[in-house]
Amino acid sequence: MGSPSFGPAAQFFLEELYSDTDYTDRDLQFGRIAGTLQTMFPQPVVNTAVALAVLHAQTEGLDQDMGRAWLAHEADATSDAARYTAAWRAVGQRHARQEQLKRVLAMGTDLARLTRTPGLRMMLRMMRGPANAAGMGALQKFLEAGFDTFGQLARQRGGVEQFLATIEQRERALMDQLFDADPVTCGTQLINTLGQAR
Repeated sequence: MGSPSFGPAAQFFLEELYSDTDYTDRDLQFGRIAGTLQTMFPQPVVNTAVALAVLHAQTEGLDQDMGRAWLAHEADATSDAARYTAAWRAVGQRHARQEQLKRVLAMGTDLARLTRTPGLRMMLRMMRGPANAAGMGALQKFLEAGFDTFGQLARQRGGVEQFLATIEQRERALMDQLFDADPVTCGTQLINTLGQAR
């Protein structure tokens, strides 16, 4: 988060995909325009938009399951880290977690590649007025933020690859700890792993 190179991309993931923000408006707007995207944008853009929708739905489902498990482990947890570990293990779904990570990595690669598509940023800018007039402002803001954030990262030599490799390495280590580490020591390991992200 503190890196001048990677901070904006990390912030985009946290604010636009993983925060506690209510994305209802954006989701509804995407649903309304999904069919139109196929006629307005090149196929790679459409594919990325569909992949984003799938990732978002999967993340929402896992988050809901975690929320229920978190509440169920309120009484027997000695710390938040122990409670989180217990909730994670109660939810399980290791394969779904691995698929989620694969989708995040693919999305980052796709977004960076799309920023090199000639004329696409201009097309997005031209859509701003019509999108706001049609009540699609939240979706437009998201599309522009994603494009600009990954465009900035893609302009740095090896930036996208290094950013995504860091995410993959840390997320895989965290998943392994949460699924496999001894429950007594997992809380300390979890705190240490999360501390790396600062």
